[in-house]
Amino acid sequence: MALPPEVAAYRAARAAAGAPPRYAQTDLSAVSLADYAERARAVLPPDVWDYVAGGSASEVTLAANRRALDRVAVLPRVLRGVDTVDLGTHLLGRRYAMPVGVAPMAYQRLLHPDGELGLAAAAGAAGIPYLASTLGSTPIEQVTGTGVDVWFQLYWLRDRTLVRDLLDRVVTAGCRALVVTVDVPVLGRRPRDLRNAFRLPAEVVAANLPDGRDALAHSGAPGVSATAAHTASSFAPALRWADLAWLREQVDLPLVVKGLLDPRDAIEAVRIGADAMVVSNHGGRQLDGSPASVTMLPEVVDAVGDSCQVLLDSGIRGGTDVLRALALGAAGVLVGRPLLWALAAGGEPAARHALALLATELTDALTLAGCADVAAAGELRTLGVG
Repeated sequence: MALPPEVAAYRAARAAAGAPPRYAQTDLSAVSLADYAERARAVLPPDVWDYVAGGSASEVTLAANRRALDRVAVLPRVLRGVDTVDLGTHLLGRRYAMPVGVAPMAYQRLLHPDGELGLAAAAGAAGIPYLASTLGSTPIEQVTGTGVDVWFQLYWLRDRTLVRDLLDRVVTAGCRALVVTVDVPVLGRRPRDLRNAFRLPAEVVAANLPDGRDALAHSGAPGVSATAAHTASSFAPALRWADLAWLREQVDLPLVVKGLLDPRDAIEAVRIGADAMVVSNHGGRQLDGSPASVTMLPEVVDAVGDSCQVLLDSGIRGGTDVLRALALGAAGVLVGRPLLWALAAGGEPAARHALALLATELTDALTLAGCADVAAAGELRTLGVG
């Protein structure tokens, strides 16, 4: 497949300037998603690695996400006559090739010039939805131009006029859903970024915001995270349920509320008309000391019943984790960091390979658990969650 013009131009400019290759090409010999983390760390600048890998405060919740998933034991069934496995599922009324979406993640051109275009194209090839971030480094119109089903993730901006304009762009671009992140009234304090005085390089911008709105993200100072300063100036900290109800009235798209942990909030989200929700602690990047997302998944599923689809993110690292989430009642999961590691290691081809690996891992997990399809996974028993 031909490179998108923006990526081709970026690579040509670097070559013309005599710049050494900043990004490695993967040999695609990875046999698990974890392999890509090692490859990414080897090629990324340390501050970029820390920006993606790090969590907030003491990173207690970041570590808890992994420990909690590892404590979930799935009780397999046997002699079920499973020969082939159907990974297909329906999310928000549309059929996808597996119960997985690409989590919304900012500034993907930090990791590789393919950026959002490469990861979106990989998601399209895998037959799954791609969640595009408000803070993407590629305009939403170009992302939807890859042909993938795009769900647009919205951060609530201080300027409501900008929110309205962004919603108009999202609808015009053909996005399939609107995903509102509700767990970022302010950005969690991230010590790694403070120690690194992290800032964006000049070529990486908040492409969905008007010109000049991301200037703070490029202005470094010792002990200061430029991206945190930028979000503090841009995001509205006092979002309320009434604002979400207003948003529900603005666009005729499925509405997904991302960043819920308390079942009481899940019930309120259903009341205002949410079509789906994501149980998430933002990958351990917001309130440190909050529970691992998977520990709250069963309570949220019980609270909303059949009124709303529930997805899980934060800590998903492979097919077994997807099986765990399905067995606990999730309709699907969002995968984040592992796909960024693949993108960093080798651009779009590596991202495609990573998603193919994930499909293979999930197929194996379902087969070994005695499940011929995704629905059967929801009938499995689990032990040890919490």
